Amino acid sequence: MRTVTILGATGSVGTSTLDLVERAPDRFRVRALTANCDVGKLAAAAIRTHAELAVVADERCLPDLDRALAGTGIAVAGGAQAVCDAAALGADVTMGAIVGCAGLASTMAAIECGGTVILANKEPLVSAGDLVTAAARAHGATILPADSEHNAVFQCFDFARPDRVRRIVLTASGGPFRDWSLDAMAQVTPAQAVAHPNWSMGAKISVDSATMMNKGLELIEAARLFPIDPARIEIVVHPQSVIHSMVDYVDGSMLAQLGPSDMRVPIAHCLAWPDRMATPMEALDLVKLGRLDFEAPDPVRFHALALARAALDAGGAAPAILNAANEVAVAAFLAGRIGFLEIAAIVDDILQGYGPAAPETLDAVFAIDAEARRRAGERVEDCVS
Repeated sequence: MRTVTILGATGSVGTSTLDLVERAPDRFRVRALTANCDVGKLAAAAIRTHAELAVVADERCLPDLDRALAGTGIAVAGGAQAVCDAAALGADVTMGAIVGCAGLASTMAAIECGGTVILANKEPLVSAGDLVTAAARAHGATILPADSEHNAVFQCFDFARPDRVRRIVLTASGGPFRDWSLDAMAQVTPAQAVAHPNWSMGAKISVDSATMMNKGLELIEAARLFPIDPARIEIVVHPQSVIHSMVDYVDGSMLAQLGPSDMRVPIAHCLAWPDRMATPMEALDLVKLGRLDFEAPDPVRFHALALARAALDAGGAAPAILNAANEVAVAAFLAGRIGFLEIAAIVDDILQGYGPAAPETLDAVFAIDAEARRRAGERVEDCVS
């Protein structure tokens, strides 16, 4: 039996992880669950799974959590440090599913305990990739990717002979605006942007998928996860989202991982790795599916891809700046303060105007993140005024 901690247990990835854990009580025991402020969902999950500890990041919610779990024997805690303490409990498997840079410190705390850390949040590898991978090597931690694309590559990649890999091909759905003109995209509303055609995701990641920034961030992650020249990582649009990514070998063989558009498939692979576990997913019906389509992404309509590639090539602080500015711009778009196309424009401006030294510590990453957010916030105000 493996012990499991879920950081971000009430979000879409967290609830998918809980679903799998609860379906296999003979395989998993929950050590800790954390959430930002959703006391009701957190308490209910902690009770169902007999968790040892429940933590709210927003310390103001701690009294409510305490009342909700009174008499259950489940320990409670609150605050950002408490989330890191939960991550450092040393569970066999820790799921890092906290959205944004808020998840960086707790993910690092889990890595420093060794064990297996499943990364579903992009920020650790995007904003602090060199620090995260160095910490994993130093502490003997195993990092497993829960993103469907990276998990697909992980399943197909020959780590023993990486020189035999010719290229990695990350697939992208293209989002809801794959066929829209620039004029039409300029009028996109937040409600349209969060309506992903294939996946059920949170608002922020849905907008990232719509701008294809999500795929740009995944490009940076892939460069951190797999020993390959970043120039040999490509992106192709695959609207059906059935092939989640591919690995092309020097002999002309291409290995692809296929599966339904449900995060429980890659999460289950990570939870059970190197074994396999059953999921409630039906087997793919290839005859019913009928066809698989592919096309090149449009770099003009989806400028975020070029920005991410440039940030990866620049290295240093650029990926952290890209991520921070994007978070601010997406939040402003979701609040109705800026237009859809202004998201990438704001990120571009911040990347062009801010070039600090490469971060060597987490504190330096946080400082760069904060300054990039400040500058992006000012740029949002310029757009609004």
